[in-house]
Amino acid sequence: MPPAENPLKFAWLEVTGLCNEFCDHCYADSSPKGDHGTMTVRDWVRVISQLADMGTLDVQFIGGEPTLYPYLPALIRYAHASGLAVEVFSNMTHIRAELWDVFGECGVKLATSYYSDSAEDHDAVTKLRGSHKRTRANIEKALSLGIPLRGGVVAVRPEQRVHEAAQDLLTLGVEQVGGDRTRAFGRGSMGAAPTIADLCGHCGHEKCAIGPTGDVWPCVLGRFLKIGNVQESALAEIWGGLRMREVLADIRVVHGDGAQSCTPPQFLPMCGPCSPCVPSVGHCDPKEAPSAATIGAPA
Repeated sequence: MPPAENPLKFAWLEVTGLCNEFCDHCYADSSPKGDHGTMTVRDWVRVISQLADMGTLDVQFIGGEPTLYPYLPALIRYAHASGLAVEVFSNMTHIRAELWDVFGECGVKLATSYYSDSAEDHDAVTKLRGSHKRTRANIEKALSLGIPLRGGVVAVRPEQRVHEAAQDLLTLGVEQVGGDRTRAFGRGSMGAAPTIADLCGHCGHEKCAIGPTGDVWPCVLGRFLKIGNVQESALAEIWGGLRMREVLADIRVVHGDGAQSCTPPQFLPMCGPCSPCVPSVGHCDPKEAPSAATIGAPA
């Protein structure tokens, strides 16, 4: 598909593989043993400039835990100055004072995962004692500061209180609450090799992900489908290159024209939440539930 027919509107920027949590379902296999990769600040600035030149509208800083990346404030400021809308997907446990200031200055939106209204259940998923308390407190702080925040409830454990978790977020004042299930990628695959059939089929359509070593993927989940590396080639060349066309063709062979909605871990910032999603309620794959209802705010 020529770039003119598939403009790059959104990019995940995975600035680090380091995370202070160690969730069993992590699609990125990030953990306290992760690192910031080989991308320098100058590399990320160059990528952000290239995205702006390509007409990209939104970027989402992810990880690992992006707030652990020391140069995140500088990158947010640069992306904002370049005309890009910015969202940060964080576990909300480690937000220093400078970041709160940058969030407000640059109109940053936040997104987070929330696993239960029970601290014990939430911490059992993250394997970080006290994570529920810190996440919940920082959700409240973000809302008190007027910073937009979306929440996603990922069903990981059978005994997990997913409905109660969603209701807790709504009660706190989070207006967009979505859900998801464990995806068969990274640690969530439990050792199984990733396949294109496990993807939603919408990968590479107006979106890409860039990892901490510069690798470019059609989706954060599709990291086994490398289409290039920004340390070796310009992003525009990668997006319009032969490998990109090959990957899109491979995806079409499996999924046809693909699902009409994207189902990454949670959801894209330009989309409404895909819900109900959690297995106890329904299906989160669009092709399985094309008219899935949304978990809405209480009346």
